[in-house]
Amino acid sequence: MPLDHLSKDLILKQIIETTPAPKVAYEYAGDVYLALLESIVSQQISTKAADAIFLRFRNLFPDRYPHAGQLLTRSFDDLRSAGLSGQKIKYLQSVAAFALENPMDAAYLGAMTDEEIVRYLTPIAGVGRWTVEMLLMFVLDRPDVFPVDDLVIRQKMIRAYGVTETGRAQYRRLHEIAEAWRPHRTLACRYLWRWKPAL
Repeated sequence: MPLDHLSKDLILKQIIETTPAPKVAYEYAGDVYLALLESIVSQQISTKAADAIFLRFRNLFPDRYPHAGQLLTRSFDDLRSAGLSGQKIKYLQSVAAFALENPMDAAYLGAMTDEEIVRYLTPIAGVGRWTVEMLLMFVLDRPDVFPVDDLVIRQKMIRAYGVTETGRAQYRRLHEIAEAWRPHRTLACRYLWRWKPAL
């Protein structure tokens, strides 16, 4: 059982015992294209603002789905009317252009390793490693993802494990800690996100 395995780490065991079980909602389950569009809209703004803008963006399309070909033919002003910045419009168009030339369905990506998917999708403008790792965890339901670049994950691990290293040494230490969680690092991170350390 995943929890039995993770509980061999006594610090993580205590976190699991004092933290509600993570609730996982796969709103875009399997729809990598739509999930990438949503992640770009959400960058650097509040969840409430992102949800409102993404809804207006989807409402620009006949069936409320921004098919790649349709997205690329919408005018800049139309897309701006949804509340999108010029930079985000370029990124959304980059995702659409990629989707027209390359398969992005879950079945195709399912044959790839996590790292192969990262390398496959990060050439898209506006899509970085963290974005793909969130997609792996919450859209493709991959069980062993460790998003070390996630600020909250790093802060929680530093707090829980008393990590004192900085820079590259800190990253190495965090990876060493997470090695013990394989092959269930995704679940460990979900607990870390929900964990509220005592003041």
